[in-house]
Amino acid sequence: MPTDLPNLLTLSRIAAIPLLVVLMFLRTPVGDILACAVFSAAAITDYFDGKIARERGAHTAFGRMLDPIADKLLVGAALMLLAGMDRLSPLGLLPAIVVLLREILVSGLREYLAGLRIGLPVTKLAKWKTGFQMGAIGTIVAGDSGASAIGLGFLPISWLGEAGLWVAAALTLLTGWDYMTAGMRHAAAEDLSRGPARQEGGRAG
Repeated sequence: MPTDLPNLLTLSRIAAIPLLVVLMFLRTPVGDILACAVFSAAAITDYFDGKIARERGAHTAFGRMLDPIADKLLVGAALMLLAGMDRLSPLGLLPAIVVLLREILVSGLREYLAGLRIGLPVTKLAKWKTGFQMGAIGTIVAGDSGASAIGLGFLPISWLGEAGLWVAAALTLLTGWDYMTAGMRHAAAEDLSRGPARQEGGRAG
């Protein structure tokens, strides 16, 4: 049910987005560090909602549907805010684009495979990618101004965050390729099962 604790944690990631937007629009050191705290807390719920669901045997269709959506909304909103507010350097913008394109790719693959009643399991490497990605984005959200608010202004926080985003982008390419090849295998198997008489009219734009 949507009111189960794991599902409430998932919903909290979506609920955190408006607060993240408001805090980042303050453009103040305190606002940036609070935005980092909100983003980090929301990102951590991605671990706990799955852990609690497994421990309680509380897996639901609602949770399976909403969990990947909540993650993509949170990451997409944060990256768009950082890009739109010039918080990413030109080089930092490149891995951000890679991350967003991968999310679109995987979403499309999941939609296609769902039509075949085939799941796309999350790999261990994909979990590492998520960890680097969330940590890097949270660090960039805090930025140098947020670091100065807690006495860490001597550290190159924005640079460290972008370096982490590059690592996440590299893992993104690897996991995206794994998912793409899995999708292609299932697509090829479906075409073979249909034979030469397969219909071409089912393509959606």
